[in-house]
Parts: sequence; structure tokens; C-alpha cells
Amino acid sequence: MAIEKIPLIGIYGGTFDPIHYGHLRIAEELLDMTNLKRIIFVPSGAPRLRAAPIAARNHRSNMVHLAIRDNSAFSLDEREVNRPGISTSIETLQEYQCELGDSAALCFILGMDAFVKINQWHNWHGLFSLCHMIIVARPGYTSINDYQNLPADIKKEFVTRRVLDADDLGLQTSGFIYTAQTSLLEISASHIRSLINSGKSIRYLLPENVSDYIKSNCLYTGNI
Repeated sequence: MAIEKIPLIGIYGGTFDPIHYGHLRIAEELLDMTNLKRIIFVPSGAPRLRAAPIAARNHRSNMVHLAIRDNSAFSLDEREVNRPGISTSIETLQEYQCELGDSAALCFILGMDAFVKINQWHNWHGLFSLCHMIIVARPGYTSINDYQNLPADIKKEFVTRRVLDADDLGLQTSGFIYTAQTSLLEISASHIRSLINSGKSIRYLLPENVSDYIKSNCLYTGNI
């Protein structure tokens, strides 16, 4: 008898300052290579471990809405931009778990650049009781398969929890790590902001409606 798998929901957080095709292509490819039913984009409010985003919360949320509105598998969640104070991933995941219970398994999507520093996150060990992690490569960072250079505490969790088959994520509600080989598009939000600040074209780096929104609201002009 086939084992009934738990439905998977992707949680894709980030500053999205601005959202671009690098973000969107990763999400689209994850739908193809895993059994994710949908992906929820969660723009961060005030991150704890990085500088404050350049664009205001409402603008970043609005840009995500524009970028994903034509994809029925993508949705926007504004809980972090509406939450006062510093945002932590574990708080958001705890809220999702309370809302969904055991009806779905949360798959937290993060880049290798974030994963190699995850031991700096608030209560990072607690994340594994709330979600699976899907790690994606990022330009300029060590391959996700070259885990020997990870910090010792992160390496221990990676080696213990890693699964090689995405189908295994549906076997339990949390605790696994899956590394996904998605396309490496050499696009970064900081480069886009720099181009805008320099008066150069950002065409084909992000959706046209997002580009129009940036122009109409004079975002990233005079700063990067």
C-alpha cells in the first residue's frame, strides 16, 4: 500500500527589495522539482541580522503582489510587514503551525548564503521542529553539496537531516533538509538598486509591472 504523503507548502521569506526574476525563477523551479502545492511569499518587516531594507514595507509588499499575481500557485502573506518591531522566522513559522496543525508540512525556502549563517538566527534549532528546509544555491556561494566547510554545528544538522529525494519531505511534518539545484540567475536586488540609482536600465531583470511601480514611486533614486 502506498504511503499517503503530507501536503507541502513552501514559505519563501526575504526583503524582496525589490523582488526580481532570480526569486521568481527559484520558486517556479521548486514547484516542478518538489511536491509543493503552493509557495507563500513573506516579505520581511524589520530583519534582525541585516540592515533595514531601502524601500518601505508597503512598497516591497506591493511589488511582490504585482510580481506573483498571475501565478495561481504563488500567494502573498503580509504578516511580517504588518508586525511591529523586529521580525523573526521562528515566530512566523510558529504562527503557521498553529494555523495549519498537521494538515500540511511547511518547507522553509532559503539560499545557501542564509543557511551558512543560520546559527546566528534566533532559536535556530527550534526551526527544525516547525518546518523542513529547502536550500537553494546562490551566485558567489559554495555549492550546496560542498558541506564540509559549514560551521560545525550547522554541518551536524545538515548531515543528520539531509534527504536526497524531495518526495521524502512528505513523510513527516518537519525536520528534513533538502538541497535543490535551481538555476543560478546572476541577478541581485542590490545590483538593481545600483542601476536605478545610476539612471541605467533594469529591463529584463524583473517583471515589467514591478519596474513600472518602482519608477512611478521613485524608489531607489538617490540611494542603493
